Amino acid sequence: MNEHFLTEIEIKQFKCFTDFKASGFKRINLIGGKNNVGKTAFMEACHVNVHSVNVNAIVHAITGIKLRREKLNLLGEDIDFKELFDATKSYAAKSNLRNTEFYNIESDAVKEYQFNINGELKYVNAKEFNMVSAPAGNIRFIDSFGYANHSLIKSFQSIQKQDQEYELNNFIKEFDNTIENFKVIGDKPQCKVNGIYRDIVEFGDGLRHYISIICALYTCENGYLFIDEIDNGIHYTQLDRLWELILTLSKKTNCQVFAITHSKEMLESFARVSEKLEERDISYTRLVRNKQQEIKTVVMDYEVFLNSLDQEHEVRGW
Repeated sequence: MNEHFLTEIEIKQFKCFTDFKASGFKRINLIGGKNNVGKTAFMEACHVNVHSVNVNAIVHAITGIKLRREKLNLLGEDIDFKELFDATKSYAAKSNLRNTEFYNIESDAVKEYQFNINGELKYVNAKEFNMVSAPAGNIRFIDSFGYANHSLIKSFQSIQKQDQEYELNNFIKEFDNTIENFKVIGDKPQCKVNGIYRDIVEFGDGLRHYISIICALYTCENGYLFIDEIDNGIHYTQLDRLWELILTLSKKTNCQVFAITHSKEMLESFARVSEKLEERDISYTRLVRNKQQEIKTVVMDYEVFLNSLDQEHEVRGW
C-alpha cells in the first residue's frame, strides 16, 4: 500500500455523518448503498480530507461541494463562490493522513472561520477573509454530470504533457470504433468521425464520461480520483473494459480511486475484472442505516467481496 493512500477515516461531523468510521481502503475503492444513504457525502468527506494540505486547498475542496451539487441551478448565473463556501457550516474528519476541521461560526454579530490542520489552528474574520481557492494538481472529483469542457481540456493537457495521445485514441476506439481521433480545437473537445471533427456534445454522455476518466487518471498521478456515478452513460457492454482501464492505469499512475455506483452490473463487472487481472488492491464499501438510522459501513477486501458475490447475495442496492 502506498504511503499517500487514504486507508481509514473517522468523520466526526459532516452532513449526515457523526462519529462515523471506515477503514480498509485500497488503491481502487467502489462505494455502494441505497439511495440517500450518504454515498456522495462520504466521498466528499474523503475528498476534503486528502485535499487539506493548507487553508487555500480546504477552501477549494469545500467550495466544490456546493458547486457540484448546484451545477444545474447555477447555469447562466454569476457564481458567488463565497456563498458556495458558506454553505458548509462544519467539517471534522481524521484519517491516517491528516486531522482536518473547519467551522463556519456566527456568534454575537461576528462571523469567522476556524481552520484546523493537524492541530494548527487558524481563525479568520469573515470580513477579512480573502477567497483564495488553490486546488491540488493531482486530485480530481468527477461529479455525476461528468466533466465540463474546461475541466476536460485541463485534464487532456496531462495526456499531452506525457505524450499519451496515441494511447488515449486507442482507448477511445475500443469504446467506439467509428471515432478516428480526439483533439481540443480552440476551446472545444472534438472527435473525428468520417474525416470530420465534431463537438463532443454531439455524442452521448458516455463518451465524455469515458474520456474524462482516462484523462483524469493521468492528471492524478500520485494523487486521488473521485468519481460520482461512475457508470453514468456507460453501456453495460463497456463496463469490463472501463474497469480494465481503471485498474491498469491507476497502477501505472499510482492513483487512488474512489467511485460510486448503484448498478448491479457495474458491481459484478468490478468483481469479474479484478479476478481476471488478479488485482487484489481493491475494496468494496457498502453504506447502510441501522434501526436507529445511524450510517454504518461494511468494507470488503478482494477475498470477502468475491466470496460474497459467489454466494449469490442480493447486490442491487448495495
